[in-house]
Amino acid sequence: MDTVQKLVSGFSLDLGPLKEPLGFIRVLEWVFTIFAFATTGGYSGTSHFTVKCPGSQDTHNVKTEFFYPFRLPAKPYELPICNGTQFNVTYLQGDFSSSAEFFVSVGVFGFLYCTATLILYLGYQNVYRQTTRGPIIDLVVTAAFAFLWLVSSSAWGKGLTDVKWATNPEHLVDQCKDICAPGEFPSMGRLNASVIFGFLNLILWAGNVWFIYKETPFHKDPNQPTTMEEGGAPGP
Repeated sequence: MDTVQKLVSGFSLDLGPLKEPLGFIRVLEWVFTIFAFATTGGYSGTSHFTVKCPGSQDTHNVKTEFFYPFRLPAKPYELPICNGTQFNVTYLQGDFSSSAEFFVSVGVFGFLYCTATLILYLGYQNVYRQTTRGPIIDLVVTAAFAFLWLVSSSAWGKGLTDVKWATNPEHLVDQCKDICAPGEFPSMGRLNASVIFGFLNLILWAGNVWFIYKETPFHKDPNQPTTMEEGGAPGP
């Protein structure tokens, strides 16, 4: 209870850091991180192709659905069997959940970290700057997230390419190309945007490393007044 009271009493809202690169870039990171994981998580798409049996006027429309986290064999679809009324239950092939879930996890944890540091910047700026520990920890964590965005965005970009191939109607009709025809390709614009947002986050987090570095004791201000040379006489 005493800790909570100290935190509340120490809170002092100051929007000044938002005018500086340190706070402004953090807000951009917060926004683009949300875009990154929101455009990936919750996605669902549908591939279409048609089946027309020889000697029949009937055309069967086949739809196969897939969704985040892109374990494609998770949901079966029915493929008509010619010369009969039965349907062959089959599945999409490929499990690309690891890269998708890794990408979304980086986004969610990045969002939480941005939220926490924005509260620190705007409400506890004096606490952040009064010791060197805060900026140093911030520098290390931000650099780690920049690396994670590089790895996760690259992995998810490769995973998305594989998802597109596995759900491409032209690929799906290979198993029945004599009687099947490809249909509408699933909309992938949202997933393409997620990869773009991932690499934008990489640029933002990597760029912010420099501005946080300037808050640490490792950075020497070039405008800092020079001290009197050893053995020299003081100026007038």
